[in-house]
Order: sequence, then C-alpha cells, then structure tokens
Amino acid sequence: MISNTVMILGGKSDIGLAIANKFASEGYNIQLAARDSHNLENKCRELEELYKINVSSHEFNVLDVDNHHGFIKNLKILPDIVICVIGIMGNQVTNEKIHSDRIKIIRSNYEGPLNILSEFANLFEDRGFGAIIGISSVAGERGRASNYFYGSAKSGFTAFLSGLRNRLNKKNISVMTVLPGPVKTKMTKDMNLPKFLTTTPEHVSNTIFNSFKKKHDVVYVFSIWRFIMFIIKIIPEKIFKTKNL
Repeated sequence: MISNTVMILGGKSDIGLAIANKFASEGYNIQLAARDSHNLENKCRELEELYKINVSSHEFNVLDVDNHHGFIKNLKILPDIVICVIGIMGNQVTNEKIHSDRIKIIRSNYEGPLNILSEFANLFEDRGFGAIIGISSVAGERGRASNYFYGSAKSGFTAFLSGLRNRLNKKNISVMTVLPGPVKTKMTKDMNLPKFLTTTPEHVSNTIFNSFKKKHDVVYVFSIWRFIMFIIKIIPEKIFKTKNL
C-alpha cells in the first residue's frame, strides 16, 4: 500500500476532487486545501472510509501570499506531492473594464500559484525529494481576444513551471505541467464548449496520475491539443489578429 501524501491546492474544485478520488484509490493519503475548508469534512470522511487512507482538510487562500509560508509551516505532514488545481477564468469583457476583476484573474492564476509552489519547492529541495504538478491551460499557448487576461496568466504559469522543472531537474524533484483544453465543470457550465474537445474532471485526474507515474514533463490531456496549438502558434500575427478568436 502506498503511504505517500498528496496535497491538492484547490481541493474543493471539481477537478481537485476528482484528483483526490484517483490518488486515494491508489493508496495515497490526501490533504485537501481550499477556502472554507470546513465544507470538505464530509468528503474527507468519505475518502477515508472508502479507501482506508488518511485524509485532512486545510484552510488555504491562494491570494493571501504573505501567509503561504506559515500555511506550510503549520502542516503536520509535509506532502510528498503537491498538485495545484487553482484557477479562475473570469469574464473577458468584465476584466477589460474593471481593475479589481482583472487583477484577481492574474493573482489567482499566476501570482498565488507561483508563490505557494515556490515555497513547497524550497522545502522539497531541502528535504531532497518531492513532486510538483501544476494545471495550466492551452489558453496560455497564444493570446486570443476572447480570453487574453486568463490566457496571459496561464502563459506565465506555464513558463514558471518550465523554469522550476529545469532548476530542480537534478534535485530529485519532478515538476509536471498539465495542459487541459475545456473541462466540463461548474466553472464552465454556462459556456458553449466544443463537445469533441471537452473533457471531464475524471479524465483529467486519470491522465495526471498515469502521466505522473510515467514521469512526464508536459502533458496535454487530449493529445490532439498538441497538434491544434502547434497550428495556432504558427499562424502569422497579421492573419491571426483579423480572426478575432
């Protein structure tokens, strides 16, 4: 039986809970971190009873960067694996007009995740082992008129994970970047998503687990997205900007 501990930052999200179920089913102990973490108590008990593992919930606010170090310091067990699922899409039109909304998008998708994973990376490096998994987005592969605030934050997060992976390459610490396309969740329920390119939280969680075991660096949840984004990235800007995608 696996005794490793996995912390999921964003543990109340649909994807976070699916990841928790997958790793718990494989024998990993689970730490769920989120705001209003008391709402996770029933889920913790459910996972414990179902899989006979240890599960705990932890109050965490990704925007409260000044308290990130203290958050980790107060953990009874430093996890072996940290998975960051945190992110919000927001509304592009609103973000264009309201300062506080666009800053929240940047801080939630980039600044906060960057800071908390940097704290974990330093402790993992001191300890001599660990694994970091960050969920970014194919939206960060190229700026689009329809979601460039969200996309630019995810682009920065992808670059951060790449740099962190290179820094820790020889330190027995793996860093994996996960690039989903659209995922059917509460966050996207009102969006008109392309059915043949939209996946589920369960598919994302299975892909993450299998890719982690295979020690992959960068993972497209649907492999077709690698081809799609390759095509999108090579379209000349003069043409791309006229499409108003």
